[in-house]
Amino acid sequence: MSTGLIALVDDVVGLAKVAAASLDDVAAQATRAGVKAAGVVVDDAAVTPRYVVGFSADRELPIIARIAMGSLRNKLLFLLPAALLLSLVAPWAITPLLMLGGAYLCYEGAEKAYEALWPHAEHHGPGGVLPATAVDARQLEEEKVRGAIRTDLILSAEIMAITLAAVAAETSSFWNRALILAVVGVGITLLVYAAVAVIVKADDAGVVLAGNRRPAVRALGRGLVLGMPPFLRVLSVVGTAAMLWVGGGIIVHGLEEYGVTGIGHAIHDAAAAVGHAVAGAVSPGPAAAAEWLVGAVGSGLFGLIPGVLLILLVHRAILPLAAARKR
Repeated sequence: MSTGLIALVDDVVGLAKVAAASLDDVAAQATRAGVKAAGVVVDDAAVTPRYVVGFSADRELPIIARIAMGSLRNKLLFLLPAALLLSLVAPWAITPLLMLGGAYLCYEGAEKAYEALWPHAEHHGPGGVLPATAVDARQLEEEKVRGAIRTDLILSAEIMAITLAAVAAETSSFWNRALILAVVGVGITLLVYAAVAVIVKADDAGVVLAGNRRPAVRALGRGLVLGMPPFLRVLSVVGTAAMLWVGGGIIVHGLEEYGVTGIGHAIHDAAAAVGHAVAGAVSPGPAAAAEWLVGAVGSGLFGLIPGVLLILLVHRAILPLAAARKR
């Protein structure tokens, strides 16, 4: 009896070890997949604060919470099942869809760069200037939240597609894929919207700290109040660069899967050359950073090409045709 009990305990311990190893593997894969989606995450965090501009301070956090819940619904109820179904019935479609999403990121990044260099009238729509007929604060909030959730759906789709592509190469287990996608989706949502909440409320915290009697605390508060506007501008630039870098990189890697390797090799060779040069002049640490930076810049510059082509297509063909149909 005691021997059987010991054997049972050994089996339970063995199963627990297997489960722990599996969970560790899931956590590691989720972390790697999340890192690959980092560029989209930066853009998500850069875009979202604009949806709470113009509201009273007491509505900012509730609006962010509503957008975060909408983001979780996007990822867990719509995109996760769609991604799993795609991995089962049409895994060949993952790369083309990923490249399509990369092209969208390039378009958005190129358009933001174009608007920054040559400002023009803002378009009306989600996150843009609302029509003068918007009546009350409640309606305005509803429109802003809906617009933010629609924008999040596109960015979340790209995050889940990047995650699925990374996971598909590492595990064939359906349930592991599902768990990793869920972990990445929830983790990134919490990370992004916690960061957005901190960014949005930083100036309010600065106002409170600026009234403190201690000189150091008061200086910190004033620094927050004065520093947040330029910080948001820098964050916007970083978000635009991240879109081009990630979008361009996705298209380059997709082309390599279809046998078009010249662009990817050229970017890799340039990055490696800079890395070796820096390693010889300084040390391996800065060399790795320099190599990554050159690779990111190369992907971003390449991302400008499809981005500009799509801007021309949208503004010279699609929008005029849509306007002509409405007449």
